[in-house]
Amino acid sequence: MPIVSAPHELLESDVYVDLTSVTGREIYLKCEGFNFGGSVKLRTAAAMVAAAEKDGLLRPDTVLVESSSGNLGVALSVVAASKGLVFTCVTDRRCNPHTLRLMRALGTDVVVVDVPDPVGGLLGARKERVRQMCRGDDRYLWLNQYENPANWTAHYETTAVEIAGRFPDLDVLFVGAGTGGTLVGCARYFREHAPRVRVVAVDAQGSANFGGEPGPRLIPGLGSSTPAPALELASVDDVVHVPEREAIRTCRALSARGFLFGGSTGTVVGGALDWLARHDPEHRLRSVAVAPDLGDRYLETVYSDQWVDKNFGDETLRPPAGGSTTPHGKESQ
Repeated sequence: MPIVSAPHELLESDVYVDLTSVTGREIYLKCEGFNFGGSVKLRTAAAMVAAAEKDGLLRPDTVLVESSSGNLGVALSVVAASKGLVFTCVTDRRCNPHTLRLMRALGTDVVVVDVPDPVGGLLGARKERVRQMCRGDDRYLWLNQYENPANWTAHYETTAVEIAGRFPDLDVLFVGAGTGGTLVGCARYFREHAPRVRVVAVDAQGSANFGGEPGPRLIPGLGSSTPAPALELASVDDVVHVPEREAIRTCRALSARGFLFGGSTGTVVGGALDWLARHDPEHRLRSVAVAPDLGDRYLETVYSDQWVDKNFGDETLRPPAGGSTTPHGKESQ
């Protein structure tokens, strides 16, 4: 383990969990939750702040501001605190209570948006609040993860390189679609350096990232009420949409085997298993799925029986037919 002088310097999370015995398929999770930001978003946060420094955008009185559903807010809180910068995060009512407490503990000023924009939903409302803040005070600097090229280049230069180095014989890579940074960075890298690898985007049902009408979503992280500007449909080989109920079941099936992952990871794993069931009936493919975060921030939501029952019904809490505790009710091979 390298010695670091600041939390944001420990970016590499080259840790993998082998889910073969759990799912019956050769699938490995790249666990991005083992850094000081607790998620894959620490890569994005560090890259965007470094780019702002390089471009001379940081003044002594600068206040960083960003819209985030949670994980990037925590990551930027870590980077800002380590550099002595002031940071304001604009989030919304779906943000996990634990995540709100984390950001505030790190010294971040948190603004919570309650009323969705008529067209852009809560995401649109968050962005508009950031714009209002920037118009009213020139100290604010919006890093804008949605359009900042440092978002995807961070993953092109690090995340994808780590995966390719560890799995030179990889067949399929599954990546969640949120702002598009992780997905586009990885997809571009493999297109250029290992085009035989299929890159499959996993999105939340109700997201408009790849077309269609937006629908209600309660789990923060993946998906968007409007298409993310950075997304490139041509860069991916396929797209899978996963209902939130299935993401919750997958999270809980994994936790029953000792793996406590976040809602986004449940979505990605659920999508990966769905895609593999349809495209790899003979179980020949080796695959990697990027796990954005761990599950401790979801104890009051995804892992709360009361929250799940209230929002999705108690049938979501029931074990699958046959009583299997493996994702999708599959028996371990």
